[in-house]
Amino acid sequence: MEPLYFDTIIIGAGISGISAAHYMQTDCPDKTYTILEGRKNIGGTWDLFRYPGIRSDSDMYTFGFAFKPWTNPKAIAPREDIIEYLAETVKEEGIDQHILFEHKLLSASWSSETANWSLAVATPNSVNPQLYTCSFLSLCMGYYSYDSGYTPVFAGYNDFKGPIVHPQKWDETLDYTGKKIVVIGSGATAMTIIPNLAQKAAHVTMLQRSPTYVVALPDIDKIAVWLNNNLPKKTAYKINRFRNILFQRFSYAFSRRFPGLMKKVLRKKLEGRMGEGFDIDRHFAPAYNPWDQRLCLVPNGDLFKAIKSKKASVVTDQVEKFTENGIQLVSGDFLPADIIVTATGLNAALFNNVDFRVDGKQVDFSKKVTYKSLMFDGIPNMTYAFGYTNASWTLKCEMTSRYTCRIINYMSKQGYKQCMPVQNDPDLVLKPFLDFNPGYVLRVLDKLPKMGNRKPWKIEQNYFYDKKMFEKSPLNDGILTYK
Repeated sequence: MEPLYFDTIIIGAGISGISAAHYMQTDCPDKTYTILEGRKNIGGTWDLFRYPGIRSDSDMYTFGFAFKPWTNPKAIAPREDIIEYLAETVKEEGIDQHILFEHKLLSASWSSETANWSLAVATPNSVNPQLYTCSFLSLCMGYYSYDSGYTPVFAGYNDFKGPIVHPQKWDETLDYTGKKIVVIGSGATAMTIIPNLAQKAAHVTMLQRSPTYVVALPDIDKIAVWLNNNLPKKTAYKINRFRNILFQRFSYAFSRRFPGLMKKVLRKKLEGRMGEGFDIDRHFAPAYNPWDQRLCLVPNGDLFKAIKSKKASVVTDQVEKFTENGIQLVSGDFLPADIIVTATGLNAALFNNVDFRVDGKQVDFSKKVTYKSLMFDGIPNMTYAFGYTNASWTLKCEMTSRYTCRIINYMSKQGYKQCMPVQNDPDLVLKPFLDFNPGYVLRVLDKLPKMGNRKPWKIEQNYFYDKKMFEKSPLNDGILTYK
């Protein structure tokens, strides 16, 4: 059977893959494309996670697409609303006609001789992988393994008699009504799930090894609602999007420039929420600076309300072992539990264990340097959508999609078949891929690509810098090489 050919193949039908498809249609209308999606549905993260209360942890005016206004009054939106928004988008744009579901990429091999990628793809109707070829590969695969979340090795794990569930594999049939639940973890997932479990459970305990910075914001942006009611939808959306981008950038820059002052601001807000008697220093005062790890958003202060109502509590301690009916802590205290939820993080997998080869040689991404945070030195005709760690993920992915189209159009106009960045600066200082230290990054940092100490090899995590770079920087900069 002859391999199926497309000018561009997009991997993944999550939010970044849908964005990539939109811009392929608008910016490269003469090019053919398809999306290979390993799952049965669109949505990526939003299709995978089903735990109680799952919602965005960024405002939807910046997390949503620039080309499709978010008109729902909830700026912090539940999973169901996000899926509906994505489904509307692919249908309105005709993107749904380009998606091949249950098509999982196994390997990708570039040939300089043919100037094509050859993809081995597992499909639902064939025992053997099906072969696809393309001129350009757009990776929108996310940054973590969909197969399983991260769970540390806990002594006595098999001794516990009740259910142990990771949020990534949530059992939607699990009845937790009237149960004592311990949630291990203090990240965004834990802080989302706890107030929702507390609505039915007898009690929910958040067991954390160390604190996380937490900030409460309303899920409905009253200014945005007013603008939506009084201006044309597209105009209101542009204003809401821009002012939230400014707020994100300001809060991050302020935190990095004045970490001590930002700590005081966050603490003052917590004091107002929790009142006297709650030990903020122990439970919500991390040892690291704000934005060394992502701040956790608590919409409407729901976590704080659950704690103040005694439906939930926070324990800062470490697990010694699981027992038959709870968790023995290192301090000597014991937490009784009917159910244990291990909200202990993700397994980062930047390229999802796909075997990449260039002219027969396997790619070791840990030896690669990222170019403008979307290409890698020595790898032709391939871009990777990796969003912001300090702002909404989609902002960066959309710019990546448009830049990909710029490259494709430039190559077509000039008659080139191949484009790749070449790093030959002997004085370039290599640094870790991310200046960001949550556990899921630190566990795989040695396997990730590197960045340099100066542009275009440096990742800035700055929307305004990136916007100028992606839209205005020359495509013949002497580092991108063409054939």
